[in-house]
Amino acid sequence: MALKPGVYTACKKDGTKYYRASVTYRSKHISLGSYTTEAQAHHAYLQALKLLASHRMPEDYRSHCALPFDKWIILINFRDNGVYIRNPIYLRRRYFEYYLSKDLILKFDIDDLFYYSEHKISMRGGHLFVADYGMQVSIAGRYGIRPYAVQDRDYRFINQDSSDYRYENIEIINPYYGVTKVTRGQQHQYKAVIHVKSNYVIGSFDTEAEAAIAYNKAVDCLQKQGIIRNYETNYIDSISPSAYAELYSGIILPKSITSFLSAGHKK
Repeated sequence: MALKPGVYTACKKDGTKYYRASVTYRSKHISLGSYTTEAQAHHAYLQALKLLASHRMPEDYRSHCALPFDKWIILINFRDNGVYIRNPIYLRRRYFEYYLSKDLILKFDIDDLFYYSEHKISMRGGHLFVADYGMQVSIAGRYGIRPYAVQDRDYRFINQDSSDYRYENIEIINPYYGVTKVTRGQQHQYKAVIHVKSNYVIGSFDTEAEAAIAYNKAVDCLQKQGIIRNYETNYIDSISPSAYAELYSGIILPKSITSFLSAGHKK
């Protein structure tokens, strides 16, 4: 018996048969997913045809729809913009939206389209990741946001929308590890802190660069004492190597750092 339009059979490794649905639109063959029954697969095919001939938008998706939500977005983007993208992206005039779900929509600059067309975003523990070279990589790093950075302390979303990753909307407040800006009246200083079981203040400095270098020196000092941690160090490109070396040598670390183990702390 011939299968219904848009339906194909396939088999799992154990020999179990299942059904795949697909649709052809603008000469592009588009997979719609896998289904347990022929009827389900055919229903998805019919819904895809209806969607492609309609004016329905992302917000019109319903949970009982036979089409997966990401396929819904892919189809309407292809319908409206003439560009097939395999991830759930919808192109707007000057930016694009990446739909993690119907209610969680990320915004990105068009400059990032190629990257996110090739890298699928997932969420784990409230953080956004892509698979890159076999590793889970936080997308925040693309925008200068350091690991463990705290929103509204180290960086902020200018329009208060934390789903808006357009470059103009992200302001990096503290670009360096272990450095926090401290404001007292009209005076600004930069406090360097390092964490080893608890926080240890390295000192306060007049510039971000000095505080960042002090943090690097504290990392070096602790590692020489055998304190092994996955510390990231700061790269300061605003000063020359000779100026870096001069500042580094002139920084005096507190005894809490220089004599960490002798003070009774264990690795």
